[in-house]
This record gives sequence, C-alpha cells and structure tokens, in this order.
Amino acid sequence: MPGPSRVLVIQTAFLGDVVLTTPLLERLAGELGPVDILVTPAAAALLQGHPAVREVIGYDKRGRDAGLRGWLRMAKALRRRDYDRVYLPHRSVRSAALAIATDSGTRIGFSDSPVAWTYSARVEPTGQHETERIASLAGPGPVPRPSLGLTEAERREAAEWLERAGVRREFVALAPGSVWATKRWPYYADLAARIPGSIVIVGGPEDREAGDAIVARDPGRIRSAAGELPLRISAALIERASMLVTNDSAPLHIAGAVGTRVVAIFGPTVPAFGFGPLGARDVIAEVHHLTCRPCSKHGPMVCPLIHHRCMKDLSVDIVMAAIED
Repeated sequence: MPGPSRVLVIQTAFLGDVVLTTPLLERLAGELGPVDILVTPAAAALLQGHPAVREVIGYDKRGRDAGLRGWLRMAKALRRRDYDRVYLPHRSVRSAALAIATDSGTRIGFSDSPVAWTYSARVEPTGQHETERIASLAGPGPVPRPSLGLTEAERREAAEWLERAGVRREFVALAPGSVWATKRWPYYADLAARIPGSIVIVGGPEDREAGDAIVARDPGRIRSAAGELPLRISAALIERASMLVTNDSAPLHIAGAVGTRVVAIFGPTVPAFGFGPLGARDVIAEVHHLTCRPCSKHGPMVCPLIHHRCMKDLSVDIVMAAIED
C-alpha cells in the first residue's frame, strides 16, 4: 500500500498572502496529510506549529539565498525531498523554477500566471476573495477561514505581556504599519486620542518608531508591542483585542485568522482586489470620491500624483464612525 503523498506548497509572497494561504494548507492536509511549505523567513515564524504543516522551509530570497548560488542550494535541497506534488499559489518565475527543480511530475498553479506553461496542471482561479482563489488550487469544495492554530502557551505569553504592560481591561489594537508607504494612514496618533480606554500598538521592529509616537500622545493608557513580541505571540495579542484598526496589511489578515473584529483602512488599494476583511462584523474605512483609486495592486511607495489624498482625505471622524458602527 503506498504511503502518504509528499506535498510542497511554495508561497514566498508577503506575510498577509501566507495567512490567506492557510485554507489551502488545511484542505490539502485533510486529503493528503500535513504538507511542507516554502516561505520567507518572516512568514516561517508565523506557520511554525500550524496543524496542517509538516515542515516549514525558510527561503531567504533577499538574504542568504539570494542570487543564483542561493537558488541552486535551495533547489538541490528540495530535490532531495522527493515531492510527489507541488502547489504554486505564488505566480512568480522564481517559484516556478524551484517547482521544476524539485523534479516532481505534478506542479499545480494558476492558469493566469505568466509562467503557467511550466505547470503540469493549470487551475482557473475562482472566487472573489484571495482565500477562495488560493484554495481553488485544491479543487472545488468548501473554503475554511484562515487560521494560525495558536497554542494555549502562546496565548498565555500574550496575556503575560499585557499584564506586565499594565493592560488589565478590554483594549483596542492599532496596526499603523505597512510594507508599502502609501498604505500607511497618517492619523493614528490623532485617532488614539479619540478612542476611550486602553490601546495597544502592534507591529514589527520597523513599526517601533510609529508606535512610540502614538504612545507619546497618552502614555498612561497606550502601550506599544511593536517589535517587542515574536510574530505568533503578536497574533495571540491581537486575538485578545476587542477590535483591530489596521491598514491594508498583514495584521488585517492575522486578525481575520484569530477572529478579532477589524476596521480596515484602504487608500491606494480597494477591497475588490480580494484582500478585504472576511468577518461579518468587520468594517472598511475608505474615501469614494477619488477617480485615481485604485492606483496599483499593492499600493506604491510614493503616490503617483504626489497628493496622497486617498489617505489624507480619510479623516479621523470617518474612522471613528467605523469604530463606533
């Protein structure tokens, strides 16, 4: 009797994309057993311990694995693993080349990928949300919500940080960061001054300065965890929040995976791209009067028209109304 299939998922896109890939992982694991996944080092920390994952393989494509030498080293390591199937939610040339390097005869990706000709099976993406589109690689069927499989130990560590920070009551979490500069709403400090009760800032080390600036508005009731906690502990902290106010960035999808209500701020991008919040009680804050929206799929680093009105015209009053909805 043949053993279980050895399956690899290659998803080296951004952290939020990895969260939105977890429904695919769950569907594949339910059919074939836990799968391996190749991700960036930042995302590797998020998926460690996920029940649908057998092994997380870190691929530092901009660091130690950069260039041809790094690619060859990773390709050799993947080939030794003898995968039966490779799934490619990421439509990149590098991911396709790694899939070929595994020497697997079954490489499944999207028909609209620029490198679709390298796949052995091409899938027409279906669904309006990216979770549905990615999960369609596993074939038709119900799509579970994104999940992280947090442990009680991780939840306890988040609770202990809140206790040390003096946050003993219900709190609102704010995530002011984004990889893309034009996605960063500029009024989080003003918003924090309007929100009653305790506030906790979440984010990575790159968000520490923004977090400190918000804390400075009211150090008595605002705390910052930006850059202070491992990624999965930050996710457990978001899970404990009564609400997360966030830009169109990874914390939005993390909140969806842990079931926390979201107020999502959209500027250069739009929810219709398929990356909006999934919860029935989630709310989107955006301006509708600008013909220049959306300006790109991810949001550029600099506003093409310089004015950046998609964020600057989105007032604190609008976001507060969404919070109070």
